[in-house]
Amino acid sequence: MNKSIRNTLVAAAALSGVSQAALAQPANTLPSAARPAKNVVLVHGAFADGSGWRGVYDLLTARGFRVTIVQNPLTSLEDDVAATKRALDRQDGPTILVGHSWGGTVITEAGIDSKVTGLVYVSALSPDAGETTAQQYEGFAPATEFVLDKAQDGFAFVDRDKFKAGFAHDVSDADVAFMRDSQVPINLSAFGTKLKNAAWRTKPSWAVIASEDKAFDQAMLDHMAKRIGAKVTKVSASHALFMTQPKVVADVIDKAARQAAAAAK
Repeated sequence: MNKSIRNTLVAAAALSGVSQAALAQPANTLPSAARPAKNVVLVHGAFADGSGWRGVYDLLTARGFRVTIVQNPLTSLEDDVAATKRALDRQDGPTILVGHSWGGTVITEAGIDSKVTGLVYVSALSPDAGETTAQQYEGFAPATEFVLDKAQDGFAFVDRDKFKAGFAHDVSDADVAFMRDSQVPINLSAFGTKLKNAAWRTKPSWAVIASEDKAFDQAMLDHMAKRIGAKVTKVSASHALFMTQPKVVADVIDKAARQAAAAAK
């Protein structure tokens, strides 16, 4: 074979090899945000604690997700955001941040973290920067079945006699009794704190709305989800949907992990 022709073929083969190698780079060389999130951080709301996420936790871990559950002190917005940031600091890559009820306010503030690639609101509040949580209720019908028992120190519980009707009407009497008697009260002053950030303005959002939620006016939940541009899933459930509808919630989180990565490519 002519030496010149042979050299040309060798060079072409080498160039082809480089191109093939480049194309065959593993997925983890993609920018972080473009990789499907395998981390999930779950943030509970008022009057509850992280144990209510057990069903969602079990389903997600079975699917290969690394799940971290925040235990909010419910003493102030700043304290709850700090607790969530501590959890986010422990994540090793792209993360879906999930909040139930008051937890929605918390993830709205904390979700600006660079590891967060998507937000999931589970019948949750979603104020804008400069707004308070309390402002989200303005103009909507009051939740007459969701009655609070306010203590002199500014903390509040859900009224014992109204707990099942207002919070968890689709939960067994035995479980409702335990939830009622293990409540974590929230400092109501937190609802008057203005947010500094609104992560939903820069991060894709999803919303799971309980159609029988008695803690919020349905119009209020619909309005908040529409304003933040969330992809909405509705399910027949009480305000305790984070406990009673774990598969629906887990499916939406799973979808968020995949779709957020696709949007980032």
